[in-house]
Amino acid sequence: MFKQFEMELAGRTLRADIGRVAAQANGAVLLHYGDTVVLSTATASEKPREGIDFFPLSVEYEEKMYAVGKIPGGFNKREGKASENAILTSRVIDRPMRPLFPKDYRNDVTLNNMVMSVDPDCSPELTAMLGSAIATAISDIPFDGPTSTTQVGLIDGEFVFNPNAAQRAVSDMQLTVASTREKVIMIEAGANEVPEEKMIEAIFAAHEVNQEVIKFIDTIVADCGKAKHAYTSCAIPEELFAAMKEIVPPAEMEVAVFTDEKQVREENIRVITAKLEEAFADNEEWLALLGEAIYQYEKKTVRKMILVDHKRPDGRAIDQIRPLAAETDIIPRVHGSAMFTRGQTQICTVTTLGPLSEAQKLDGLDEAETSKRYMHHYNFPAYSVGETKPSRGPGRREIGHGALAERALVPVLPTEEEFPYAIRTVSETFESNGSTSQASICASSMSLMAAGVPIKSAVAGISAGLVTGDTDDEYLVLTDIQGLEDFFGDMDFKVAGTHKGITAIQMDIKIHGLTRAIIEEAIACTKKARTYILDEVMAKAIAEPRPEVGQYAPKIQSMQIDPAKIGDVVGQRGKTINAIIEQTGVKIDITDDGAVSICGTDAEKMEEAMKMIATIVTDFEAGMVFEGKVISIKEFGAFIEFAPGKEGMVHISKISKERIKQVEDVLTLGDKVKVVCLGKDKMGRISFSMKDVVEE
Repeated sequence: MFKQFEMELAGRTLRADIGRVAAQANGAVLLHYGDTVVLSTATASEKPREGIDFFPLSVEYEEKMYAVGKIPGGFNKREGKASENAILTSRVIDRPMRPLFPKDYRNDVTLNNMVMSVDPDCSPELTAMLGSAIATAISDIPFDGPTSTTQVGLIDGEFVFNPNAAQRAVSDMQLTVASTREKVIMIEAGANEVPEEKMIEAIFAAHEVNQEVIKFIDTIVADCGKAKHAYTSCAIPEELFAAMKEIVPPAEMEVAVFTDEKQVREENIRVITAKLEEAFADNEEWLALLGEAIYQYEKKTVRKMILVDHKRPDGRAIDQIRPLAAETDIIPRVHGSAMFTRGQTQICTVTTLGPLSEAQKLDGLDEAETSKRYMHHYNFPAYSVGETKPSRGPGRREIGHGALAERALVPVLPTEEEFPYAIRTVSETFESNGSTSQASICASSMSLMAAGVPIKSAVAGISAGLVTGDTDDEYLVLTDIQGLEDFFGDMDFKVAGTHKGITAIQMDIKIHGLTRAIIEEAIACTKKARTYILDEVMAKAIAEPRPEVGQYAPKIQSMQIDPAKIGDVVGQRGKTINAIIEQTGVKIDITDDGAVSICGTDAEKMEEAMKMIATIVTDFEAGMVFEGKVISIKEFGAFIEFAPGKEGMVHISKISKERIKQVEDVLTLGDKVKVVCLGKDKMGRISFSMKDVVEE
């Protein structure tokens, strides 16, 4: 039966259509926010997937170009692989939803969000987040929700909830907060160096808004919700754990995991695994579960050591950062490079500069953003974790980490007017044992400074972890988590920023949310660690941006011309500008307002190109002197090209002070000569004289 539910959300109507479409999905909602429309569905398989030890959740965010009245570009003319924005949105939807499904649930679940209409003032990403929460909550899929998500902007020091397009363009913060009824379960933020106190205030202001939406979802569930279906539990039997502890006592497992060397720990676990496999050789059922059982045993051991004994696997104090190192210029001939090492995590970032024409063009649903001049790419090869597998290009994790680092660094970049370059940083993971995304921020900040990019301030990133007990008050926040603490802990709270404030946050958790006390402590400990990294490590490697771009980086000179003269510089079908480029070897960009950027590595050639353009756009007056090339000889005179696409005529009587019978007596094709402008002749052509040039 078709039913509609409405509420006012940040001054716009949120309307959920239930039972109108997609009736065969486990749960579906056609969600309207203003004129934005997203179809969100939740479906689950009838039986668990065999042979896996994880919850197989897939989240999709499909951008349909018809939603903004566009036909897709390219030859195929239909939507292809997911855009970067679609992948990032899928990840943001996934993060608050995944912890609320049962941990022993192994049925395949897909949350699909199809954007069918976009109102620029009503975010389709936010609509999809709410749609997934509603579709799952009303379905029969086991789920401990609902959740709600709110976006927060900061304009003139005031919070704006679910900002419209104009507000997003001037906001100092782009914060997304997801909540359950009691706690905050997901945080994603980009900010212009917002102070920690203001960020915390914004997070919990969003949490309050989320409570109103959760009440709205509760009314929908009460009216249309299905009973949750029973499922086959894949939990490890307690008898197996008991048997394992007889063979490998807890003290032995503690010794196995208590080391700061990842490879040593993995070898210790291999030895324990072999011992247990031998002990259970006659029990096929237990052998099939052994891998997951060892993982759970190791997890319980690490959590107990941290929470009860205050011992970390590598022996560090709870607030201690792993050994740090930083250096620049490790790669020759590139425009800028830096390497940052934290324990067994090591990132090298290389910076490349180019003309603004090399900025990335975006073809998506956001009409306000059609290109970006700063691109951060992150790579995570298998060798960085001692594994072997073929490279298949960046996955969702790599795209997500690259976007996080990009978001952290954008607030400190110079404007196009201050630094007219397109900028690309590539972070190569040499070694990984936790929080490579934050190491890439540190390495990239130094690499940009080494390349001569005048960033406003250095940016550093660090991650905090969490281990919780049975109550909200029983927890321990860890500074700088390594891989094991991430795998077995409850939180990966990444915070990047400058001395002045936060530029990016990304919070992943595996539990049902965080209290305010935990969030405040996590932000406080990351600020302390970030300050130490900035002052004691990064500043000693490179304290400030270099005054000029490097030897091998392209140089850019700028000039302004009358926009009405752009056509003269470009020429018919680009003939004039292409001739300048071919002659000088530079790259030239011209904006609609007449701003010209000339990019090259040879200063003399760049100056030559600037002179050509200046000549082309000059309003010619008598007495102006030019140097040009003879391109045509006639009986009555010669035509001189003094700039690409620009020519004038020297009459035979104006070639020499002595009388000559024919032009060829003095000039041949290709000769370079100096001429003085006499004005324009009766035919409107520029008239030159060679004989009247006054030699300096």
